Amino acid sequence: MTMDTKNNIFAEHLPAWLKAKGNRKKRGEITAHIVFITRIHPKSVPRKFKRLQLRDPSRQDHRGRKRYYDMAFNAALKDIWKAADEPCGELLYPVIGEYVKFLRDEGLWHHGDEATGKLLAVSERTVKRRVSEFLKVCRKKGGMTSTSPSLIKHIIPVFKGPWNDLPPGNGQLDTVAHCGETLAGSFVYTVNYTDAAVYWVIPRAQWNKGQEETLRSMDTIIKHCPFPVSMMHPDSGSEFINWHAERWSRHTDIRLTRSEPYRKNDNMYVEERNGHVIRKYLGYERLDIPEVVPVMNELYAILELYLNHFKPVRRMTGKERVGAKYRRTYERVAKTPYQRVLEHSSVSLEVKRELYTKHMTLNPLFLKRKIDILKTKVFNIQKTQPR
Repeated sequence: MTMDTKNNIFAEHLPAWLKAKGNRKKRGEITAHIVFITRIHPKSVPRKFKRLQLRDPSRQDHRGRKRYYDMAFNAALKDIWKAADEPCGELLYPVIGEYVKFLRDEGLWHHGDEATGKLLAVSERTVKRRVSEFLKVCRKKGGMTSTSPSLIKHIIPVFKGPWNDLPPGNGQLDTVAHCGETLAGSFVYTVNYTDAAVYWVIPRAQWNKGQEETLRSMDTIIKHCPFPVSMMHPDSGSEFINWHAERWSRHTDIRLTRSEPYRKNDNMYVEERNGHVIRKYLGYERLDIPEVVPVMNELYAILELYLNHFKPVRRMTGKERVGAKYRRTYERVAKTPYQRVLEHSSVSLEVKRELYTKHMTLNPLFLKRKIDILKTKVFNIQKTQPR
């Protein structure tokens, strides 16, 4: 029972206590009732009623420890959270100092030295608690799937891992349908590539999911990847499992494998990124105007830089079944895909130097503004163009 609950109980019985003045039997009944409910000592009951009678209702009660993380701190943290595109606390904590620097350089930091100092010295647990309150109003709903298993499964081998020991260049592929509430008719698809070792994400928009159009998207993904691609692992969709893709695999010397039908865990890295990347930025709206495809690819080019250089990701390090549930453990510190590439021993120094040079020219605030502008442009085209 909290102190507020006890205070409410005493406030409720105070009129009866005052009315029973001089009546020891009545006051004894009130005392016994309050002791039974609150479990306090009987001698504390009259003392509490005495304090209630002497208390000045116009004075505020300032007992207790002074709040350290005040509203000014919350406002500063929320600005960082908004600038970083509303991540969870674990992903926001490692980049707080960097975003404070970017906002100051842009002249967008309007918080005092006290709030800034608290923000730079805050613990990860406090950031997680505060950000969880911000996230309560941002919950997303689930989506739908458009994948059906292919009948020519024998041409592409099944690969079930292990994934943990593979070097960068071994990634997973999937298509995301921008179909709204129905799969009928023609609409835009996104081919999403996610590297299993470093979480490098490369999305590409296309009209429908024809085999040749999908292969063109895969060629573009290879050109955009900063390190050589050695394996692509899609699901069992017909856009990937066909003779065109098999010939493409032999011609490019890129191994093409597939996951088992109806086994989402075989494609776990890209399935996770579908929600965290594609659905987060473009949602579940129907996009069925061909003119939005080049604008979406322009958006994805900026989004690729923003996600891979400035959005940290936490890798799951273990999963243990406990009864009917799983207990998952994650990395202590989240890292961006860019940081993972620099730390990986399998990536050449030349690639790392090129990425470092590119990283030093980027500004996450500028990229975020460009993403917001292009998102608006995509939906404006969808609304204004005749069907």
